[in-house]
Amino acid sequence: MTDTKLALITGASRGFGAALAEELAVAGWHVIAVARTTGALEELDDRARARGAQPMTLAPMDVTDPDAMRHLCRSVHDRWGALDLWVHTAIHVPPMSPSDHLDEKDWAKTIATGVTTPGLLIPFVAPLLNSGTAVFIDDDNAGKFLGAYSAAKAAQRALFGAWQAETQNTQATAKVLRFVPAPMPTATRARFYPGEDRDALTAPQSEALRLIAALG
Repeated sequence: MTDTKLALITGASRGFGAALAEELAVAGWHVIAVARTTGALEELDDRARARGAQPMTLAPMDVTDPDAMRHLCRSVHDRWGALDLWVHTAIHVPPMSPSDHLDEKDWAKTIATGVTTPGLLIPFVAPLLNSGTAVFIDDDNAGKFLGAYSAAKAAQRALFGAWQAETQNTQATAKVLRFVPAPMPTATRARFYPGEDRDALTAPQSEALRLIAALG
């Protein structure tokens, strides 16, 4: 395992996160796949293994649980010592709503998942990356009825942007990248654009391969 690159994917059960985890595994990486749904993670692992990949490390847990994520990062350190890659794809997508009709529970969950969680995860994961890479998955979608989602993404953008600026001129620290996938036929996008022609969108697997190519 020491010669195998190690990737942590938070939010790996579906959509772009699942596609990226699968393509990394097929490309020879060892993937630690994190998501709440055990069944979805097992299906992800089965798909990758059917394509010749080695088994993933499946971590069915809630990324918004600080104790669980702290324990996971400690376990990564104890077993492997370091990570080569962390990609954070977890996000809560609330129903579209006018800004003056935001649901209190949806707002709280959106902020917890999209802002509080990455703010806690960066200090947990950064010591594991050394000279590895962290990738922030951004989204240029912003506009009416997407206030909560857009606010969470804006906060993530500021947080990862600050981290990127802090690390870009230093050695032996994480390299922080921003990646904006092309529009994909994910469940997230279906909530934003019901009735859209999904055949015109880009497959998550294609965007996953594009990111892997960018990583070199």
